[in-house]
Amino acid sequence: MTLDEYRSKRDFKKTPEPKGKQPATEKSRFVVQKHQARSLHYDFRLEMDGVLKSWAVPKGPPLEPGIRRLAVQVEDHPVDYIDFAGKIPAGEYGAGNVEMWDKGEFTLDSKSPDLLEITLSGRKLSGGYALIHTDGKNWLVIKRKERQ
Repeated sequence: MTLDEYRSKRDFKKTPEPKGKQPATEKSRFVVQKHQARSLHYDFRLEMDGVLKSWAVPKGPPLEPGIRRLAVQVEDHPVDYIDFAGKIPAGEYGAGNVEMWDKGEFTLDSKSPDLLEITLSGRKLSGGYALIHTDGKNWLVIKRKERQ
């Protein structure tokens, strides 16, 4: 996957964000970063296909089963962004504070162009989740009910 869109939005002489030099791992990791930019949102990222597939979740990922939250797909981020926390300077894309909210590993249960089913194992997020593509860049993230 290419990181051209990611890199085109940033001036790496001004922002502490990683350029993307770390090679992909064989792990299936995820991270949720609390991002106070123009408005508070949570960046939900899954390590897949050599990059971090990324969605902005305005109200944060759901903690209870059946809750649906809007997740807007954004550009892929480099794998080394999985450890990023800090301040993106004013005037830069995404300016504001980024802090680690949760991270861990995930299992990919099923994947199709419009549906990802995953099981998360993190400090705050655990259990089954689904990402459902609805329209354009819009997806829904839902915590699945536990199977009996």
